[in-house]
Amino acid sequence: MLELPQLDQQLLQLLAENARAPVAELARKLRVSRATVQSHIDLLQAQGIIQGYTLRLSNAYHRTLVEAHVWIATEQKRVAGLTRQLQAMADVRSLHSISGEFDLVAIIKSASTEDLDSCVDQISCLEGVIRTQTSVVLSTKFER
Repeated sequence: MLELPQLDQQLLQLLAENARAPVAELARKLRVSRATVQSHIDLLQAQGIIQGYTLRLSNAYHRTLVEAHVWIATEQKRVAGLTRQLQAMADVRSLHSISGEFDLVAIIKSASTEDLDSCVDQISCLEGVIRTQTSVVLSTKFER
């Protein structure tokens, strides 16, 4: 298990809140020099802990999307290929390997129920998919 110094943990938390925060602002919040923050960011990137920066959309925008969880039973020998195909689908936001009756669960976010239906149909038709089960998210009580 990777154990990071407390400064690195705090830095990662601040970057998770705002990956575009200026180094000077991060340094002020962490009460260390700008050079210290920059060297820690460089080291975290070199170690592969920070692998990139991403766009985080507002809750208001997310509320306009239709979200569903699609449980997928697969032919075990085809999981790697299915993973690549699912990753190429824009509405598939994340994919998790799970235990139990199903092998994978895909988190789908679509602009409309029609788009969601089309995405689920595409998933069902992929070679190696045995069956799917879909649950549409009605509301999100909280999210971290």
